[in-house]
Amino acid sequence: MGASVLRVIRLLAVLLVFALGAGCAHTKKKSDLETLRPVVESFHQRVRWKDYRIAARFIVPERRQDFERGRREKQDERDLSITDYEIEEVEVVEEGERAIVTSRIKWMRLPSVSEQSDTVTSEFIYRDGKWLLEKQAGGPFDGELP
Repeated sequence: MGASVLRVIRLLAVLLVFALGAGCAHTKKKSDLETLRPVVESFHQRVRWKDYRIAARFIVPERRQDFERGRREKQDERDLSITDYEIEEVEVVEEGERAIVTSRIKWMRLPSVSEQSDTVTSEFIYRDGKWLLEKQAGGPFDGELP
């Protein structure tokens, strides 16, 4: 083979490597959203149905005890009712290591019988191969996951 043919083959090989690399990066982003959404849904469902022990598993380990203690102190098993939630927006940032989730949550906590509707911003981080809730602002747990 001539030198020019070898150069063309090498160039094609390099282009193929770049093309495959770009494809992998795209797949990783898609995979991040695919693994994040079920976690967000599960957390919302668990707190809606007052399964706080399981919901705590979706929170970063260093804040789980505080979350569970807050549920006991506020007697949320008895007094908190989350009547509805809707995930409005999911944004993966910091190269897929963090996600900002915006939700609309309707809830009430006795003794009040007035339903509140809040926009809740949750920050999830990707740690040790899974998504975990690190921070949350708004809603019934506002200020508890700073």
